[in-house]
Amino acid sequence: MRGLFRWSGKWWPGVIPLIVLWGFAAWTSTVPLENDLAGRSSAALKGAVLDRTNVTVDGRDVSLRADAFSEAGRRDAVAAVDSVAGVRLVNDQTRLVPEAKPFVWSAERDVVRVTLGGNAPLPALKGRLAEATRAALPGVEVADQMGLARGAPARFEDAALLLIGQIGKLKDGKFTISDGDVALTGMARELGGREALAAALAKLPDGFKVASNEVKAPPYIFQAYKDPVAVTVTLSGNVPDENIHAVVVGSSSRKFFNEKVVDNLKNSIGAPTNFVNAVVPALGALSRLSTGTLVVSDRDIKISGDALYDAAAAQIRTGLAKDVPQGWQVKVDITVKPAAAPVDPTVCQQLFSDLLGKAKIRFETDRSDLDRDSTGLLDRLVEIAFRCPTANVEIIGHTDAEGDAAANQVLSQKRAQAVVDYLVKAGLPADRFSAIGYGSTQPIASNDTGEGRAQNRRIEFVVR
Repeated sequence: MRGLFRWSGKWWPGVIPLIVLWGFAAWTSTVPLENDLAGRSSAALKGAVLDRTNVTVDGRDVSLRADAFSEAGRRDAVAAVDSVAGVRLVNDQTRLVPEAKPFVWSAERDVVRVTLGGNAPLPALKGRLAEATRAALPGVEVADQMGLARGAPARFEDAALLLIGQIGKLKDGKFTISDGDVALTGMARELGGREALAAALAKLPDGFKVASNEVKAPPYIFQAYKDPVAVTVTLSGNVPDENIHAVVVGSSSRKFFNEKVVDNLKNSIGAPTNFVNAVVPALGALSRLSTGTLVVSDRDIKISGDALYDAAAAQIRTGLAKDVPQGWQVKVDITVKPAAAPVDPTVCQQLFSDLLGKAKIRFETDRSDLDRDSTGLLDRLVEIAFRCPTANVEIIGHTDAEGDAAANQVLSQKRAQAVVDYLVKAGLPADRFSAIGYGSTQPIASNDTGEGRAQNRRIEFVVR
């Protein structure tokens, strides 16, 4: 018995290798099992709408962590894992994505990028919104800062995609959806952009409405530049419509008698009220300058350049603000062109004749009031008269043969006197000028045609 006991007491050292072998075998068989369960559990979740999904396996027990977007979706995900063959227990660590109240989403554009913020209701929709933004603005950086939350209103995707399709109309600004309310801020990229946005938002899906639209139109710009070297007046910027376009170009052609009018205007909506009533007198002021620039920005008018003489500069500084409609602001920044060298009376006569050969002094119909379209021409005549300090000048008025001869003589005399008065008001000595009216007695063309009668209605400058 003692010998047997001694032998039995020494059997346990041989068991240790067996235990090690058994543990190794168990380990090598468990790891593949767990990996297999993990793979099949993940595959079972393939159709589930989840976020931050994580599957771990301990033996045959599966722990499922995930954010679900509905209670039904959360339960279905747990059930799908539980139905996987070989799974003994599902440790449910799922949770619902938080609900946003209110549900807010935004798209904000600045100089270099579009930033998507707020929340999207599903991961796939989050991606679609980002891709739609990149497609709407190719080459523009898109920063996706959207989170995920429940609580989106019905047809949220349709509303958000409609707004993304309009973001190219903004120079900068922001679209925001808060539940069913849509708000817009910023500045439109082009004239008419604000109105185009409003028209597009009329197609928002049911349940959505525009709560506020604070998108501003860009400044409404009209410009004119008088270039004495190229002998041109270039019109650029915007006019409201084709009718006013024609009025502005026609008025310019009459006022700038010596310059070619270059029409680079385009018709654009968004003009301030009384646009044409402000632009036409401003063009008249520009016509009185030897060189100058006119800029109209919304209701602000700025004119700069060189007047032909001192009195003209003073008249423009004080007169333009009175000529434009109420509510318009005028800034005048003009100097006076240096006086040209004096010339003798013979040269003076030639200068008068050349100038009046290019354009006629105009008057109101059947009246002696000077037409304001002739102000630029009159200022050029004043400039010449200043260069002839020793010359006496007769201002002679003529009419056509229409109407009563005596009345025509009186009208021609009054028109000649109106020109003399303009010259004297400009600072020239009154005793150098005399007004004479010959009525219709000295025609230069036939009074039987409209063209001939127009030629007969004229003012002449004769140096004595």
